[in-house]
Amino acid sequence: MMPDRPDHRGGVPNGDDEANRVGGPGGVRHVPVLLEDVMKTLAPKPGEEIIDATFGAGGYTQAILASGANVTALDRDPTAVAAGGDIAAAYGGRLRLVQTPFSALEDADVFETASVDGVVFDLGVSSMQLDEAERGFSFQSDGPLDMRMSGDGPSAAD
Repeated sequence: MMPDRPDHRGGVPNGDDEANRVGGPGGVRHVPVLLEDVMKTLAPKPGEEIIDATFGAGGYTQAILASGANVTALDRDPTAVAAGGDIAAAYGGRLRLVQTPFSALEDADVFETASVDGVVFDLGVSSMQLDEAERGFSFQSDGPLDMRMSGDGPSAAD
């Protein structure tokens, strides 16, 4: 079990799915299902520099920040980066959000420090994109056929 730490909604992850959910506008949106395993393996410490290469709803980022480490979080989705503003504000200057795909991880402008102590990738499709009909990733509800992670380029309908 992970130590108690507040998430950005004021809840405390305790191993219970409900408590481990990351909220956003309109309520609960994401459950970081491997959070305990990731934190045990990554073992971030105060002052360390960690990269969250797939920010999403910020579940891993929040836990890493709560450990005292600093985070540079990447996401190609501008909606995810904008939604991370509240988390960034809550942790002062210890979270840096960068709108870029994780394939740009080696780009010089991603790094502000000379060394990195750990990197986490949560690879897969974003549940937030599937759940939001206007994003056009799912057939579960009516919405445009879009399917663009970043909103750039032609949509699936195009």
